[in-house]
Amino acid sequence: MKFIKQKFTLFFLVFLLSFYAGSAQGVTNIYINPNIGNDANDGSKEHPLRSLPAASRLVNESEGENGVTIFLSQGVYALMEPSTFHPTKRKFTKQARLTIRAEVLPDDPNWNTGSMPTLIHTMPLSDDWMGVKDPFGGGMYGMKIETSHITIQGLKILGAPVIEHPEKGKIIRVYPITRPNADLDDLEISQCVFAGDEVNAPNHLGIIANGTGIVVDHCIFYNLKQAIVYWSRKSTGHVMRNTLIYGGYGCGLWTSAIANDFVFENNVIANSRYAWISQLDRDQGQQEAAGVEKKTKEPILYQVNNSLIAGNQKLTGTGGGPQLNFKDIDPILLKFNNTKITDQTIELDYNQESRNFLHPKEGSEAAKIGVGLFKKK
Repeated sequence: MKFIKQKFTLFFLVFLLSFYAGSAQGVTNIYINPNIGNDANDGSKEHPLRSLPAASRLVNESEGENGVTIFLSQGVYALMEPSTFHPTKRKFTKQARLTIRAEVLPDDPNWNTGSMPTLIHTMPLSDDWMGVKDPFGGGMYGMKIETSHITIQGLKILGAPVIEHPEKGKIIRVYPITRPNADLDDLEISQCVFAGDEVNAPNHLGIIANGTGIVVDHCIFYNLKQAIVYWSRKSTGHVMRNTLIYGGYGCGLWTSAIANDFVFENNVIANSRYAWISQLDRDQGQQEAAGVEKKTKEPILYQVNNSLIAGNQKLTGTGGGPQLNFKDIDPILLKFNNTKITDQTIELDYNQESRNFLHPKEGSEAAKIGVGLFKKK
């Protein structure tokens, strides 16, 4: 009897090991629920994980060639550590990609303003800043992207309940989505809300990404210090469309001398300190900011199509850094096509029961641009 019991126990352990190994190899869907999940679970719909970092570890340990989708249930996710996506035994492709998304997306008829999984940063400060020692006292990193072909969709991403400038020379920063590797490609952020509050929960910079193919589509950036930095000089394949940037107390959009194939269409940048910051190419246009004799080469020119630039303190500037060392420049890098620039700000819908919460007021000039979370009319 004892022998049979030992044999059964051994068989059961082998079964469990093979089950989890199989899960890691063949994983296609991972479910997270902050209310009923447990990070000791296998991540199935019946046995969800509790946290995004646990899901990232499951992805990183997995093998295979198929795509993987992480589904986040409605609820609040306190991010106690970064979620680093760096699989070494699985290679995603444009078709078989890694998708990190809400279970219910904005175009679903059952969606409401409370449906969005809400991420807030509560982890300890890191003294590492993109591979070097942090010179400003520390930052928080939400999702660290270290692989190509990723979609992030339908999430609400908040800052951190910290004081941004607790003492002279110190700037506490939150970076919800970072991609430091310039060799990576294809990062799509769609139907997400990035929100902050300079006093209670500052959100320093929603997206900062090196590499190519950064697509921001149907997103809302509300009261961040800076919305997004397209970071790699002369990188290609970048897009921003149908996106609202509102209340950037540093700036709205920041381009770091990316290539002139940048697609910028159907966007609204409103009520920000600067609408657009450009770290100019040293070879093309830097002389304008430096006030020296103009070179013969034409600056990189970005087409600004069917958009609205409204109620910003400044239109364009250059410079950089968390200290906001910006200075004004003429909009020499921008060509405006069917785009209105006005000192008048826009009105937003602040009715939390409305599907259009944080969208431009219905029927307004800004609303007609088509910005916001909804892809279906």
